[in-house]
Formats: sequence, structure tokens, C-alpha cells
Amino acid sequence: MIKSITGNMFRKMILNGAKLIDINKEHVDALNVFPVPDGDTGTNMSLTMLSAAKEVAACQSNNMSSLCDALAKGALRGARGNSGVILSQILKGLASEMALQETITAKSFAKGLEKGTAVAYKAVTKPKEGTILTVVKAMSDFATKNAKRNMDMEAFMKDVLQAGEESLKLTPELLPILKKAGVVDAGGRGLLVILQGFYNVVAGVEEENIEFEDTVSVDNSSKFSDEAHFEIQDLSDIEFAYCTEFFIINMHKWTTEADIDRFREKLMTIGDCVLVIGDLSMVKVHVHSNQPGVVLTHALELGELDKLKIENMLEQNRAILGKKKEELKPYGLVSVCAGEGLAAIFKDLLVDNIIEGGQTMNPSADDIARACDAIPAENVFVFPNNKNIILAAEQAKNISKRKLVIIPTVNVPQGLAAVLAFNPEDTLENNIDFMSEAINGIRAGMVTYAVRSTNINDMELKEGDIIGIDSKDIVAKGEEVKEVTTELVDKMMTNDVSNITLYFGNNVKEEEANDVAEELTQKYKRCDVDIHFGGQPLYYYIISLE
Repeated sequence: MIKSITGNMFRKMILNGAKLIDINKEHVDALNVFPVPDGDTGTNMSLTMLSAAKEVAACQSNNMSSLCDALAKGALRGARGNSGVILSQILKGLASEMALQETITAKSFAKGLEKGTAVAYKAVTKPKEGTILTVVKAMSDFATKNAKRNMDMEAFMKDVLQAGEESLKLTPELLPILKKAGVVDAGGRGLLVILQGFYNVVAGVEEENIEFEDTVSVDNSSKFSDEAHFEIQDLSDIEFAYCTEFFIINMHKWTTEADIDRFREKLMTIGDCVLVIGDLSMVKVHVHSNQPGVVLTHALELGELDKLKIENMLEQNRAILGKKKEELKPYGLVSVCAGEGLAAIFKDLLVDNIIEGGQTMNPSADDIARACDAIPAENVFVFPNNKNIILAAEQAKNISKRKLVIIPTVNVPQGLAAVLAFNPEDTLENNIDFMSEAINGIRAGMVTYAVRSTNINDMELKEGDIIGIDSKDIVAKGEEVKEVTTELVDKMMTNDVSNITLYFGNNVKEEEANDVAEELTQKYKRCDVDIHFGGQPLYYYIISLE
């Protein structure tokens, strides 16, 4: 019987949790409400946990406080996507409570879950039930109600996990889109996989491949229109002159976590780009303000200041503009895509920088900002080419030194159309108008495969079925790629279409693409049919109709 968890065991729990979510991330990805292989919830949660595990592994002490500090900071640094950010906040709250103990008991574990739940809910602007938040709250409520002194941690954690499983099974009843797709919430499943990894260490088992029962009866009564994603507000435009950065160390004995929260709130009233991360051992502060002296005065109320840096951003900008103004070209172009063929096509169209990403890996705001900053241009057009990347592109505006213009392309054909509409001799406003008009004239489709059996829009799908997608609707299915591709084009075709372009990838051979093109040429004699090697993963064909 294990009544408490030591620092050494806790270290192993974190590492095993990261390992288990990495092994099972594909299953979590597959729980996306739309049954195509472009889910990223599991991948994002895995990357977040791997970052946390890296920090914990590098921690040279088994002291619970040190390990918890490494866990929280590593998770925050590696957080990717909404699911990763929420996970990092759960771990932050969990760690903040456990750091106060020499060992973890049922009582302290329950308090950690309670704190993690509160921090996670606070981090989401508009919390939705039926998500990872619901699952962590259910486990927290159960743990708080049932935790007792000197409990067997193995039995206790097993019961907490069971409470989470029961809550996860109810998520489709809280989010109609989950019930429509016949799955449970992906983020909730990811969290339970991580905590299963924690439990396995306590129980002394080596389980890696977990058997999941994550499908439910499909609900055909509601329309497939809602979205089960959180909205994150964009950061405000920078309006303040002094970038102030420092650490607060050696906290006063009377300083509390509440004081740190109040300090953060004060900074938000006198500046922007506020970052206050840490706990009573150390806090990192970053803020843009016109009153750096006031910032430092408030900080001194908490503890000592270290590594202080204050920079005049107005003067920096003057110097940069004075030095670079004549060197910068008017425009730059950055595109996101996956596949060497597609990347080569964008480069042939004089796109300055290509960011590898798309369905299976969404680049972060920092990735996008770095790609844009590498281009010596005053204005940089960004083509996300995926709806899940647009938000990150918008956020990149706040951290890039360039002026970014986000053209909200949701697929590669739109991105190519926008690039072709670009005129380097025209004004910024005209280019935006021409590009926007160009993407509205594109009809795009994709041919891929179903990653699970489900029912969508009265269409029965089996795992492995070849499916054709027009925008976001599945309109064709079958067992052969060629037949589904031609059927998809048939469904997409209108009288005003004059060009059909096929970008082939996912192990499709050029001879096979030529066969499809020949059949389409015979069927639609008024249309020009072209094929190009895209090399994109997951999708056999990306189709553009103009």
C-alpha cells in the first residue's frame, strides 16, 4: 500500500505521462469531430507534456517544489494549441499545490486537482462544458469529496480516473457536435491518458497500448454545424514605449500567491503584453508600459529584483527604421503548406518563405512570426492555407517586427490563387482586395480516408473508407481513390468552371493521376485539366476548380 508519493516517484509519473500520451496521441487526434486525419489535439497535448518532461528530467533535485516548478514552466513553454494551453494551466494549478508538500497524499492530490481546475477555467474566455474542463472538474469534485488521510494512493487514483472516464462518456450529451460525430471529447481523453500514465507508475504496471471505448451512438437529429473549440482573444496592439523585463526572487515572507495575482492585475491596468509567470520561488515579469518606475515599485512589494532590463521601444524603432528603411522591399510573402511538391510550386511563384505545416502539425504564432521576420520587407502577406492556422497567424502580428497582413486562406488552392493575384507594383489595399476576390472564386476539394467509423450527414462511413470532401462536407465515399476523386469533381462541378487542377500526394503515382486527369478530360471537354505533384501527406488529392 502506497500512502504518499515521493519526489522520485513523481518524476517518474511525469515522464510516464508524457510517454503514454505520445504513444497514444494518434487515437486522441482521431477523436476530432470531423472524421479526417487532420486532428491535432493529441499531438498538441503530447508536445506540451514532452516539454514538461524535458524540464523535469533536467531538474537535478527530487525536491517536490523543484520538480513542480519544472513541470509548470516546462508545460507553459511547450504549450501548443488550445488543448495544450489548457493542459498547461491544469498542470500549473496541480503543481502549485503539490509544491507545498514534501510528499503527495490523497488530500494534496485532491487539492492540486481543485487548483488545476480553477486555473484552467480561468484561462478560457468562454468555457464550454463537454470538454477537457468538464472532465478535470469531475475528477476534482470526486477527489475532494473522497480524499481521506492515509489512503492507499493506488486505489484512490484508480477511482479518480474512473470518475474522469464516467464524465468523459457524458461529454457527447453536453456538446451536440460530439454526439453527432459519435465520439467523446478529444481533450478529455488526452488528459485521462496522461493521468493513466501517472497511475501506472504508482500501480507498478508497464501498460502502453490502451484499449479505448470512445465511440457513442450517433445522433442524426442535429445539424453538423457547431464547433467544439475555444476562442482565444487576440492580444492588444502595442501602445506603450518601455519594454520592462525582470525576475522577482527571494520573496518577502509575507508575499502570497494572491499578491502575485494582484500584481498581474495592476500591470494590466498600466500596460500591455503582460506576462507574469511563476510562484513563490520566482516570478518572471514582462510588460510594455509608459510607467516602468511604477512597475518596479509594485514588484518590490513582492521581493527582490534580478536581471532587470528596460528598453525604449520608440527609440529602437527609430534606429531600426533609420537603418533599414531603404533596405526593405515593400512586400514579402509567407505560405504554410505540407508536401515538397506544394512547397516547390509556392517557391516558383516567388513566395519568400515556406512554413512546413498544415493538417498534422499547426505552426505556432512564434513559428509564423520568425518566418516573417526573416524577410526584409515592410509588409508581409501570410497565407495560412488551413482554418486551424489562421488564429495563430493573427496572433503572430503581435510578436513580429514586420507588418503582417493575414489573407485567410483555408486550403492550398486558395493560397495559390491569392499568390497569383499578387501584384508587387500595386498598393497594399489593392493587393488585399485582389487576393480576397481571388480566394472567393476558388472551389476546393480533398480526397482522403476516414480514420474511424461514423455517420455524417446521413452517410455511413467505415474506418478506411476513401472519402471526398467539398469544403467541409463529405460528399463522396468508396473503396477506390480514382472513383471517389471523379465523383467528388462531379459533385463540385458547376457550369462556370473552366479549369480543374489536381495536386496528387499520399503515395499516389503520377501514372494514376494521369488516368484520373484523362477521365475528367473526356467527361468535361470544356475544361482544362492539369495535374501537379504536391507530395502532401494524408490527402491523395487536393482539387481546385476555377
